[in-house]
Amino acid sequence: MLTRARTASAVGVALAAVLSVAPTALADGPGGGVGCGDYICEVEADDPGQAGSSTGGQAGSEPQGGSGSGNGSNPWTCVYKLLAPQPPAASLDWEGHTPGDGAVYEQTCHYLDSLNTVVRYQWLADPPPATAAVDPAVLAQRAVDSMKLAGPDIANPRAAGRYLVGMPMWMWVNQSPTTYGPNTASASAGGVTVTATAKVSKIVWAMGDGAVVTCAGPGTPYTAAAGKSDSPTCGHTYTRTSADQAGGRYQVTATSTWTIDWQVTTGGGRQAGQLTETRQTQTQVPLAELQVLN
Repeated sequence: MLTRARTASAVGVALAAVLSVAPTALADGPGGGVGCGDYICEVEADDPGQAGSSTGGQAGSEPQGGSGSGNGSNPWTCVYKLLAPQPPAASLDWEGHTPGDGAVYEQTCHYLDSLNTVVRYQWLADPPPATAAVDPAVLAQRAVDSMKLAGPDIANPRAAGRYLVGMPMWMWVNQSPTTYGPNTASASAGGVTVTATAKVSKIVWAMGDGAVVTCAGPGTPYTAAAGKSDSPTCGHTYTRTSADQAGGRYQVTATSTWTIDWQVTTGGGRQAGQLTETRQTQTQVPLAELQVLN
């Protein structure tokens, strides 16, 4: 007797059970020829009339009770292969149907980036219909979402610092993969893998006094040797105190623009593109006047 369900990865089954993310198509009997449930599906077969691919049911949605990648895309990817030869008429894989009434397929499902796999036999009334291929731009966005990009890690100005009107202020940020880059990640679905690399291309500083400063890099850390000179890369000089501001401080907002280049690295041909995203960080700084003692 043929086995009705098999697991290629015990971890995959455990994950589906614990998180309750078992997709619709893993339930007994799809019914009414619904073959793909909440999956991105593909079908392989020697008979062209039995082959196709589809995003059935709730295309692009999350499996019931599951959690997607954060951008609405489905973490399950399934491949269907027509069994040849088909199971004998007495096999439970026919789910009460007779040979010739639909067909039995081997279903292989991967969760996220093929970390977990579930394999089983499934009867379908009809082959899944053909649909559009996986969109590499969607995979690129999924890769970016996994990077956990953050706003600038402001090193200066510091909220605890003491700053004077008329004195040059140097602005700079600490650099890390999540706050400045470069940051690289990949995402896969339907045999296509996209790799994306993100890096901050500019930081726009809103200084709280109406001034906006755009810096092309992370800025230059101040050293005592610089004295009262202006920053060579990213700076600002306040002309009035922050006494009239809320809390007696200027609110400074640093907005980083992330430029993300992506390309297809497996399957899908030679495709590439670019995305941009922004992130913000805020700090508050006090500005006082220099007191001269007579």
